[in-house]
Amino acid sequence: MLNEFKTFIARGNVLDLAVGVVIGAAFTAIVTSLVGDLITPLIGLLMGGVDFSALSFGVADAQFMYGNFINAIIKFLIVAWVVFLIVKAVNKALPKKEEPAAAPAGPTDNDLLKDILAELQKR
Repeated sequence: MLNEFKTFIARGNVLDLAVGVVIGAAFTAIVTSLVGDLITPLIGLLMGGVDFSALSFGVADAQFMYGNFINAIIKFLIVAWVVFLIVKAVNKALPKKEEPAAAPAGPTDNDLLKDILAELQKR
């Protein structure tokens, strides 16, 4: 069983996935910092320091902080936009892969049937 586990872990796709998760976590920290430390304050300046976190309403003893939810949605949209722009820039910077040439078209079913008919007529 230990050998099977070693074989499983040594597969390239498992290692690639592990590397992707680690790099993704590091990238998340970078994008979160970019959004939180640079872009959000800039948007706050442009919008006059709008902060929805104080918005809430209460029902009995329950307090619904829907302003925090609005802030989370805004932050998500900003992060998604920044990631989109980064991925778009990286895709533009990387060389494009050449698509392989299309395989030549083979004979159609009708062509094959005509050949078979011609062969049968010769006999």
